[in-house]
Amino acid sequence: MAAIVGYGAYVPRYRIKVEEIAGIWGRQAKSISSGLNVFEKSVPGIDEDTATISVEAARRAVKAAKINPEEIGAIYVGSESHPYAVKPTATIVAEAIGATPELTAADYEFACKAGTAGMQNCIALVESKMIKYGMAIGADVAQAAPGDALEYTAAAGGAAYIIGKEGIAEINETVSFTTDTPDFWRREGQPYPGHGERFTGEPAYFRHVGTAAKMLMERVGSRPSDYDYAIFHQPNGKFPIRIARKLGFEKKQIEHGLLCPIIGNTYSGSAMLGLAAVLDIAKPGQRILMVSYGSGAGSDAFDITVTDAIESYPRQGIRQMIEEKEYVDYATYMKFRREFE
Repeated sequence: MAAIVGYGAYVPRYRIKVEEIAGIWGRQAKSISSGLNVFEKSVPGIDEDTATISVEAARRAVKAAKINPEEIGAIYVGSESHPYAVKPTATIVAEAIGATPELTAADYEFACKAGTAGMQNCIALVESKMIKYGMAIGADVAQAAPGDALEYTAAAGGAAYIIGKEGIAEINETVSFTTDTPDFWRREGQPYPGHGERFTGEPAYFRHVGTAAKMLMERVGSRPSDYDYAIFHQPNGKFPIRIARKLGFEKKQIEHGLLCPIIGNTYSGSAMLGLAAVLDIAKPGQRILMVSYGSGAGSDAFDITVTDAIESYPRQGIRQMIEEKEYVDYATYMKFRREFE
C-alpha cells in the first residue's frame, strides 16, 4: 500500500475581488458572487508562474517530510498552464529541489485533474517497487479571456505530494472514470480556453465526479458517513456543495477543504489544495475522500486514512497562508498577467 509521506502547498499572496472585475465590465458583483459562491481569487505576481509555484510547493513538501530529495525517483507536474510548450516544468522542479539526475520526470495535462493523475502514477511506481518516493504536483496560473465568465474564478496556486510506502496518510484505493466529453478546451497557440457553459455541469462535472465517487465507495464498501472529510474539485464554490449533497455528504464534511470561495479555481491545484487544508487539521484514524475533475473529461477518486505519523508532521497551515494577502486593482491584475507591458 502506498502512502502520502509529505505535502506542500503554495498560493500567491495577491487577490482580486469579484466586485472589482465585475465593475470593469458593468456587471452586478453581488449576483455573480452569490451565483458562483466565489468572492475573490488569487492572482500570480508578475514573476510567478506554474514553475515557480510548483518549486515552492515541492520545497515545502521535502522540508516538511524530512526526506533526502535524491531518493525521489519520479516527479510529475500536472498543469494546463505550463510556461513552456516544449520544455518540461518537472525538470525545473527536480533541479530546484536537488532530485536530479537519477529520476524520471514528465509534465501531465488533463485540465484540472493532471496533478491527481500524477499521484496515481507515483502510487503505481511505489507499489511496484520501481522507486522509493515519487512526487506529484498540481499547479496552475489559470487563463481566462477578459470579460469571460471564467475570469471571476480562474486563479493561481498548487500543491505537491510525496508518495512512498509509509507516511502520514495511507492511500487505500484509487479509481478513475473517463469519457470524451468536450466541455472545455484550448487549441494549440490560443491564449484563452473555450467552454460549453451550462454543458460543463451536466454531463461533465456532476456525471464524472459523482460516478467516480460511487465507484470508489462501492469498491471499498464505504458510505458517505464513513468519511470525516470529503474534497471535490472546485471550479466554483457551488458545484462541490451540490455534488456533496447529491452523494449524501454533510456540509461539515466538506467545508474545511472548500477553498474556492476565497481563492478561486486553481485548476490542477484545486482538489490537491483542498486535501492539504484537510491534512492540516486531520487526526489519526480519520478517513478522507478526494475526487478531482478534469475537463475533457475525467475524475480520479481516492480513499485515504490518516495515520499516527500526522501528529509529528509540520502542518502547512494553508488557510493561514491564504489569509496573508494583498488586494490589487484590475489594472495591476492585467499587468501581472502581462496583458500589457
